Amino acid sequence: MLPALNSKTITYEQLAKVIDHSLLRPELTEADVIAGCELAARYQTATVCVKPCHVKLAKEALKNSSVKVTTTIGFPHGAHLTAIKVAEAQQAMDDGAVELDMVLNIGQLRSGKTDYVRDDIRAVCNAAHARGAKVKVILENAYLTDEQKVLACELSEEAGADWVKTSTGFAPSGATLEDLLLMRRSVSDRVQVKAAGGVRTLSALLDVIDAGANRCGATATAAILDEFKRLREGTESPIPAADPIP
Repeated sequence: MLPALNSKTITYEQLAKVIDHSLLRPELTEADVIAGCELAARYQTATVCVKPCHVKLAKEALKNSSVKVTTTIGFPHGAHLTAIKVAEAQQAMDDGAVELDMVLNIGQLRSGKTDYVRDDIRAVCNAAHARGAKVKVILENAYLTDEQKVLACELSEEAGADWVKTSTGFAPSGATLEDLLLMRRSVSDRVQVKAAGGVRTLSALLDVIDAGANRCGATATAAILDEFKRLREGTESPIPAADPIP
């Protein structure tokens, strides 16, 4: 696991590398995706997270940048058959993705089908790891009890996941500090934690970092990083109190 980040000492460069700049809204055009990639390159985020149909486009747009390409697998409901998720992962890697955000099978988890859920995740992890890619497993906490969230974390770790992730960003609710703390406690130090859904301000991002997340999906990337630079590098003003994450 990477060293834990601290909101009080984090640098601009470290904060930028927490962000997966999200370009997943269904209405985005190719021009929108290119503009989003250019923004991510300017701010030097960790990745852009694009829909599978845009992986090649993002890879080309970021060819002169250190920003990596992430895409989604089994998105947004996790209900694709395992073989389809693996094929989707292989195609995504062929197209240039090096991180895969897969949705576990929510209904099967809620049905108590633990072997199915574990094997589904493992199949994608094995395919990804064989090619040097990493996998974030999206739990979609809005639909789970705390006990199911813990179980999902445990199954994800057993299956080889590199991250557990709170949400797709398209469910009724997204990341909460309580869920992030629970997820961090439910996996070993080998597994990282990603927040997604509702983190739209600098104070909210700093709070999820202190709750144990070292990656976060965001659409308000420019506003967040501009505010950080203004507050941390421009003046001695304190970071404002956090807004609740919706």
